[in-house]
Parts: sequence; C-alpha cells; structure tokens
Amino acid sequence: MKSLYLLCSFLLILSFTNAQIPLVYRSENTGANFAAPPLPKLDQLPVIAPLTDPFMRSNGRQRSTRFKDWEHRRNEIKREIENYEIGVKPGRPDTITASYQPAELAGSGTLKVTVTVNGQSLILESQVMLPVGSGPFPAVIGMNRASGSIPSDIFSSRNIARIVFNHDQVTKYNNPKNTDPFYRLYPEQNIDNSGQYSAWAWGVSRIIDGLELVQSSLPVDLSHLAVTGCSYAGKMALFAGAFDERIALTIAQESGGGGAPAWRVSETLGKVEKLGSTSHQWFKEDLFRFAGDNVSRLPYDHHELMAMIAPRALLVTGNTDFEWLANPSCYISARATHQVYKTFGIGDRFGFYIDGKHGHCAIPDSQRPAIEAFIEKFLLGNTTANTNITTHPYTDLDYERWYKWWGKRKAVFPK
Repeated sequence: MKSLYLLCSFLLILSFTNAQIPLVYRSENTGANFAAPPLPKLDQLPVIAPLTDPFMRSNGRQRSTRFKDWEHRRNEIKREIENYEIGVKPGRPDTITASYQPAELAGSGTLKVTVTVNGQSLILESQVMLPVGSGPFPAVIGMNRASGSIPSDIFSSRNIARIVFNHDQVTKYNNPKNTDPFYRLYPEQNIDNSGQYSAWAWGVSRIIDGLELVQSSLPVDLSHLAVTGCSYAGKMALFAGAFDERIALTIAQESGGGGAPAWRVSETLGKVEKLGSTSHQWFKEDLFRFAGDNVSRLPYDHHELMAMIAPRALLVTGNTDFEWLANPSCYISARATHQVYKTFGIGDRFGFYIDGKHGHCAIPDSQRPAIEAFIEKFLLGNTTANTNITTHPYTDLDYERWYKWWGKRKAVFPK
C-alpha cells in the first residue's frame, strides 16, 4: 500500500511539473543573455563518433537533464550551430514597422514589414488568408506558400489563418548574391560567412515581429503560431522553429540532409545528402571542412537542432521512396530527439512519420491524421488529440547504439 501511495504521489508531482513546462514563449530567444560557450577550431575539437550528448554543456564538464537548465544548454547549441554551420542569426532590429492592408476579396490581405538597419531597408510582403469571424485566429506561416506543402483545407477547415513567407525577399533561392536584401542590411553576413538558412530564419522572425505590431488590425493569436515547409523549405521551417521560441508548432516535411537527419549517421549511408554533398549556398562555407571523417568533430548534430525546439511541438516526416533524403538517418536522429522530449516528460510534443509510396512533399491520406493531431493539440488546444506518433519502417534498425553512451564518460558505441 505504501509503495502504491508513493507511486501515485510521484505521478502527481510529475504531472504537475510537466503542466508547468511552457508550450510556447513570448520572446524570440528567452536565453539571449547567456554567455557564448567555448567554440574551438576544428583541429581542437574532440572526435565523437556516436551522436553528441544534448545534455552535456559545451565545456564538457557539466551535464544536466533538468528542464530548468535547458534554456542555457539550448543557447549553447544555438551558438554552436551558428558558429560552425549557418552563421549568426541577427536579433530583432531597432527599426521595424508594419502595416496590414485588407484586400477587396474578403478574408485576405497583405502584411507589410519594413526593416531598417544601417540606413538600408528590407521589405517583406506576405499574403494573408483569414477565416471568417473576428478572431483572433491561430496561424501557420508557410515557406513560400501559405500552408507549405500541407493541403490548405487542413488549416482552413479549422479556422486557422495562413501566411506566406516569400523567402526571395530576404535572399534569393538558388542564386544568392551579396546584393540580396539581407546581405545589404548585414554586409558582414556575406554568403561565405552566413548560410541562407540563417537569413531565412531571420526573415520568418521579422514576420512574427510584424504580426506583433499590427495586432489591432490583423487578428492573429500570437500564442498559437506554426511554421511548415517541405524539402529545402522543410529545413527552412526547422531552422525557423528552432531559432524562434514564439513558434508553438513546427512541421518539417521530408527535409533531407541539413534538416532532420543527423550528419554523422548520414555519413554511414549510401547515396544520400551528406554534409559534403549538400548546397554550399544554404550553409556557411566553413561547415564543409567537417565533411567526410571530420563529421565526428562537430560538437553537435541535428538531433540537437531539433531538440532546440523543445519544449515546443515538432513533427518531422520522411519519405522512403527517395534515398537522397537519408531516411534511416532521419529516423535515428528523431529517436535521439525524442529522448530529450521524454526526459522532460513531454514526449507527446515530438513525433515523426516516415513512410513511402507517395510523391516528394505529397501528403497521402494515411499521413493526414498525424498532421491533424499536432495541429489540433498545439494550435487549437485540443488536449485529447493523440500526438504519440512514431511511424516508421525500420523495425530492425538499432537506433539506441547511437546514444547509449549519453551520461557516460566515453563517447563510444556499445560493443
């Protein structure tokens, strides 16, 4: 009887503690004031063959699985990714204005955000589609399309606003130049020192700034924002969600190398998007020094990029019909990320769905319930929605060997 009482007491405490973990934040980065961690050069970094321990501080001496320490650790991961992979994502600029102009067509309009830095200005114009009613409405920001590659009815049928992020207004896809708007504002962030994913994530954050400035005319619920995209835009959504804590839900579809898959795991696979074969336009040029055997010197990996979104919600998908997407790597990375969420007692806030037999970025009927469940729970507050989603075909893949060493002294694979 005493054991049962203690168990019930523990479960009540755990439930109460988890209830206090936020679903979203009001600041772009609540840990912005933490000091930068050590950022050694490549030849000074230790070799870590399995996946890096997300709970270990960058100094290699302190480790904590307590949620109250996560914001500090999250910012160390952020600084490492900026330093080695995408370049620094600038914060909110001092001069930013916004306006919302309804269109003649009811339920639509244009959000205009003007950012000025060092005498240079950048304009972001986003088409907005609003549900009928007075709101405020939850909203999804789609990478280059109002709902990304997710069928629009999944959002419109639930009275969720849809907003377009036109990424070429920041830096042009497939042909970036130092004369692009973002690089004119931040010339030190030129195309060698800063990848496009830093610039694009910055652009998404400036749209959210704009939404904050026009609340009186554009009824969007700022506590229930989502981002989504697929393929290269899936990476874009993932970086945007990881680097802005005002985003409650991130849905990253079939993001491939540089997205959900871990660089280390992808290096062990066949013809997939490895670190050495991804786009030099998207990432900082220094990143490519970690190609091949040097990948094990990265002080982080992309399970930690995904973990940066915790405690906020994240759903990632894969597509086994396309080898290039490194789906086994996506699966192992997702399992490792899930360990972080489960450690904090919020395993239902992370899910993954890896299937096949459909086109790239297509949503088969079998996948819709998973997407709808995450939208219901984290944009609409439907706590009964089942988001314990871990769909995959890899029943014989030993994913645990990649992170079994966490919490131990030596970073080695189990025998």
